[in-house]
Amino acid sequence: MACQNCACGPRDHVHKVVNVAEYPDEETVEADCIEDEEDMRHAAMKVAGAQLLEGRGLRVAGWRIQANKQAILKMDARDRWEKMLGSMHLPEMVFGDNSLELVHEATGIKLHFNAFDALRGWRQEGLPPVEVPAAAKWKFRTKPNQQVILDYDYTFTTPYSGSQCLESGKQQSSVSGAVDWVETQEQIDMATLQARDPILFFEEVVLYEDELADNGVSLLTAKVRVMPTCWFLLLRFWLRVDGVLMRLRDTRLFCRFQKDPTAVPVVIRERSIKEDTFEALALRGYPTDAVLYSDPSVASERLTQRLQKSEKLVLKSKAT
Repeated sequence: MACQNCACGPRDHVHKVVNVAEYPDEETVEADCIEDEEDMRHAAMKVAGAQLLEGRGLRVAGWRIQANKQAILKMDARDRWEKMLGSMHLPEMVFGDNSLELVHEATGIKLHFNAFDALRGWRQEGLPPVEVPAAAKWKFRTKPNQQVILDYDYTFTTPYSGSQCLESGKQQSSVSGAVDWVETQEQIDMATLQARDPILFFEEVVLYEDELADNGVSLLTAKVRVMPTCWFLLLRFWLRVDGVLMRLRDTRLFCRFQKDPTAVPVVIRERSIKEDTFEALALRGYPTDAVLYSDPSVASERLTQRLQKSEKLVLKSKAT
């Protein structure tokens, strides 16, 4: 589902808002709106030269954008992941075959987002476990007669901000090297994102999720939105340990399409970390009922900014 009132998903519908009182048949109004929106989208795709791909994907302005969505990992696959990651602990729901890929076909630059790399980041960061009240801690027990020992980060917090590479066989013959990020003062063009352009393509992919034994939520998702002039992606890690802590790690990527689709694309990446305890929120006068923070966008407005960093994609190359 697309986010409302934020830059990670479609804003209001592209059709004009109508007064429902003028249209007593509400279902007809909604159907007409959807039909109008689809017509506008198809027209915009034709103007942009965009092409829908089989499955969930789009090719536009030199980019191939593809979403893959499958079921959660089965037990044999989980066992393999545990061995590769060196951990007996994985989130309750790991969508190991889910991914979001953006490939610039002329240069071979590939930006991709997947659960395995994210969990590898979790293992490498190795945060200490969040302390929880005794009653909540009891609920984390897997066996009633055994003492629970939280000696790992059960929140699955990851520093992951995406993966990048040069797709094999795609890079220009005169170039070899690697994709990297360098700090920049440039920022994502929010005015372009807020423009009421038609949405050519939108997809949301869940990478992993854990309900922390009914004590909150740990969730990693990736969303992409493609307009006639640009694409925008949000990778979001959202954590809420009820009554204890909330943590939000967002990675936003933005690329404006160029006249020459074979030129190295300009991609801006902004990373942010926000975090607070429920106690700290209470001291600032905010409510601490976990039910009020089911939507991470609400928490985002109240949590303390811990990190804000802007980077630009570069293709490190050398003549061959």
